Amino acid sequence: MRIAVIGAGIIGVTTAWELARDGHEVTVFERRIAAAEEGSFANSGLIAPGYTSPWATPGMPLRVLRQLFARHSPVRHTLPLSGSDIAWMWKSWRACSVDTSHRNRQAMQGLARYSRDRLRALATEQEFEFDRSQGLLVLLRSEREQGQWRQSLELLRQQGIAHRELKPEEARAIEPALNPDTSFCGAVHLPDDEAGNCRQFALLLKNAALRRGVRFGFSTTVERLTPGTGMDVHLAGEGLPQRFDAAVLCAGVDSARLLRGLGLRLPMARVYGYSVSATVREPLNAPRSAVVDERYKVAITRLGQRVRVGGGAELGGHEERQSKSAIRTLYKVLQDWFPGAGVLSSGVQTWKGARAMLPDGPPLLGASGIPGLWLNCGHGSSGWTLGCGSARAVADLIGSLPAEIDLSAFGMQRLQR
Repeated sequence: MRIAVIGAGIIGVTTAWELARDGHEVTVFERRIAAAEEGSFANSGLIAPGYTSPWATPGMPLRVLRQLFARHSPVRHTLPLSGSDIAWMWKSWRACSVDTSHRNRQAMQGLARYSRDRLRALATEQEFEFDRSQGLLVLLRSEREQGQWRQSLELLRQQGIAHRELKPEEARAIEPALNPDTSFCGAVHLPDDEAGNCRQFALLLKNAALRRGVRFGFSTTVERLTPGTGMDVHLAGEGLPQRFDAAVLCAGVDSARLLRGLGLRLPMARVYGYSVSATVREPLNAPRSAVVDERYKVAITRLGQRVRVGGGAELGGHEERQSKSAIRTLYKVLQDWFPGAGVLSSGVQTWKGARAMLPDGPPLLGASGIPGLWLNCGHGSSGWTLGCGSARAVADLIGSLPAEIDLSAFGMQRLQR
C-alpha cells in the first residue's frame, strides 16, 4: 500500500520504518525542518517500563492541589488555561479511580516492555551507536514516598519486572556520586530500565528508513485530511491533494487539529516538559546511568559526555514562554544529588517541549473509525519508552498481521464512553 505518515518525531519515524519493512510505500510529512525537532528533541531519555505510569492515578488530584503554590512542584498550571484544558483536567481526575489506573498502568507497562525489546533488537540489527546507559534508580526522599511506592512494587512483581528495594547505602553503591549531604529514606533499582538519546536514535532510524525507500517531506504542513478512496493529504501551498491508500497520524499535539477537521474531537492536551543538558565536568561526579527524584518527578540521566535533567508537567501557557520556576526546579534537583556534575557556566541547552497527552494516560493505537486513517498518537511523556512497540503494533494492524501484544486498552472506544 501507499501510506502517508504524518509527523517525524520518534513515533512517526519508527512507524515509517516498520511500515517500510513490511513492504509498504511510505511518505512522511513533517512541518519542521528535520526529524525529532519537537517532543523528541531533548526529553529526559528514560526508556523505563518499570517506571511507566499513567498521569491519572489515585490521589493525583489531591497531590496537585497540595502542590499548587509550592515553589518546586512537579505539576504546574500556567495561565492562560483554555476551556479544553479545564475539561481535560476534569476527565483526567475522573480516570484516577483505582481500577482504571491499575488497568491503564498494566497495559502501558506491557507495551513498554515490548517496546524496549523492539528498540534493543532494532539497535543491534542496524548497529546503531547512540548515547545510552543501563539501569534506573528511583530515589525516595521520605517514608511517605516509600509508602506510595508499595502498590507499585506489587505491580512490578506481578508483571515480572526486575526490581530491588534498596537502603540509602545500597543506592550509593550503585551511584557513588550521589551527594553525601542529601539524605533520603531509600530507593528502588530497576536494572532493566535504561536511558538513551531519543533524537540521536530517531535520526539514525530516519537515515535507515531513507535507505529502505521511505520519502520524507520536511517543512511541509498538512492542512487537512479527506477520506474517500483511500486518504487524500492536503498540503499547505499545494493546490491538489496527494492520494494514499492509508494514512497514519503521528503528529503529536497537532493530531487533535487534523482530527477535528474529520469530525473527531479528542480530549488531547498540550502538556509541556522541560530539560537542561550540560557537558559532564568530571565523570566521577556525574551519574553512571539514570536517576529519578520521586518527589519532584525529575530525571537525571547520563547521555554520553552530557548530563541531562528533565521533568515537569506544565498545562496551559505558551510554547515560546519558558517557566523560570520550572527551570529552577531542574537545577535544584541536580544540585541536590549531583553537585558539580555538569559545566553550568556555559554551553547549557535549555529546552521546553510539548507532549500530546490523553486524560487517562495510554496513547491511541489503531483504527480511527474513519476508513483509511490509523492512529499512533497521544503518548504524553512516554513516547520514547513506548515508541518502537507502538509502531510495530500499528503496522501489524494495518497489514492484518497477527498481533504480538494486546491493544484493547489503547483504542478509541475508551474515550467515547
